[in-house]
Amino acid sequence: MPKNFEYWKKQHDSEELKEFNTDRLGTLWLKVKSIVRREYINQFCQVNDIELENTRLNAQFKELYHILSENVDESHELLNNFISNQNTSELDELDTDSLVQELYKVETFKWGADNQNDLGKYLVKKYIKDNTSYDYLIEQMETGVLGTVQDYLVCSWYNHWSSILIEHLFKSHEVVLPTVGQIKSVDFFMNEIPFDLKVTYLPTNFIEFERKQADLRPELTTLKQAARAADIKFNNDDSNLYYSLTERLKDKGGQAAQAVAEIRQFRLDLIDRVKADPLLLARNLYENQSDFRFGAENRIFLILIDRTDFDQSWKLKRNVDLLEPAIHSYLDTFEQKSTNDLKLEFYKQGDSARFPKKYEVLTDVIIVERDN
Repeated sequence: MPKNFEYWKKQHDSEELKEFNTDRLGTLWLKVKSIVRREYINQFCQVNDIELENTRLNAQFKELYHILSENVDESHELLNNFISNQNTSELDELDTDSLVQELYKVETFKWGADNQNDLGKYLVKKYIKDNTSYDYLIEQMETGVLGTVQDYLVCSWYNHWSSILIEHLFKSHEVVLPTVGQIKSVDFFMNEIPFDLKVTYLPTNFIEFERKQADLRPELTTLKQAARAADIKFNNDDSNLYYSLTERLKDKGGQAAQAVAEIRQFRLDLIDRVKADPLLLARNLYENQSDFRFGAENRIFLILIDRTDFDQSWKLKRNVDLLEPAIHSYLDTFEQKSTNDLKLEFYKQGDSARFPKKYEVLTDVIIVERDN
């Protein structure tokens, strides 16, 4: 099949993204898709004296790609210049100092729902399907429901704008060419390679998997055993059991506190292992995606870790003084990396197929830590 517009559209729509890493016609397709917004495509064509016959955006996308694919190298240069200029304008519009000030007003970060991705399902289950009392429902409107919605909105707002801030730090570096319009699976290009940015923390399932590999019990099981040995009473139904046991064992001191110290030290040692072998964590993050959020695109994972208190790692998303030097230090040396350094093959966990599909991506992990 010729590598024309339809070919690259099919590859992108079916998430067969491997060829986009090495084929300049493929990256050209992505860059054109990035500017297929009415204001962008009109401006690009005007600046470069290109006349399009079509008026519908989808048709213009195809027509413009066909025109630009006739001279791939020159077209990449035209698109890079246009995108860079657009990016400069957008960066100038964002008042980062003001945004950081607003983000620092958030005192706590606690999702009001069990499932942070679907507040509606949580509310329906808790206050409708699990409740037969009308009076209880009305009573909870101004207490439970209001608090849950408020917590959810604050966390969602914080995540959105702190992500904008972090993207800004990436896009302000010369090695990064961003997409000016949103493209599924692509936030920016580095060395002409498309990447998606993911910001997260040290995953619980990764910690537990590595503990199991080391013949250690799960963290919560370890805390419970230590609590029983120290004659500390607890309720298994406590929704905040991990935190309460950790605090009580630390306050108890002596042998009881050793369990908390062991858990912390294992995490710190695990961080050192990830620094030495970033693909160790990247593999876990790819393989343990949910079916709903699964993707096999290239990804840069930004992992935020507060070594003193892991539960406070969310605060690092607004710490520009810590983020900017760490991100830019990584980007300064990115051109020295080879694709072999970034290559990862993985199989999706839980795949019921007899011969599960193998995926190949380019990926890397940036760890940003705070020690105090």
